[in-house]
Amino acid sequence: MPHAQIEVRRQWAVEEEVAIINAVHDSLVAAFRIPQGDKHIRLVVHEPHRFAHPPNLQQPEYLTLIHIDCFEGRSVDAKRQLYREIIDRLEPFGIPADYVSITVRDIPTSNWGIRGGEAACDVDLGFDVGV
Repeated sequence: MPHAQIEVRRQWAVEEEVAIINAVHDSLVAAFRIPQGDKHIRLVVHEPHRFAHPPNLQQPEYLTLIHIDCFEGRSVDAKRQLYREIIDRLEPFGIPADYVSITVRDIPTSNWGIRGGEAACDVDLGFDVGV
């Protein structure tokens, strides 16, 4: 049950925002094999003056940061696939591949409370984290 946050520095149309969220979610489904209904994603739109960028960017409005908190156990190959999936799915929005930065933070299941306050390590998740 990854949680993802997408940070951007420009306004998008509502349907584009929904499509960007779906692009990241669909990438997680493909690479991490999470259930389709396991969707925990936030899109944060920053005012450009509140989101610094490297001075050499030609189109800083497309700078996109993606942070993914997930249960530990995914392989490096699954993470590589996730990075490729996200880049490929954001390309139709005109977001250059080198303007996207993705961080994956692996969290032990004992450090994640779910389903009414249970430790995730004590719960049958219904899917395999070890992909």
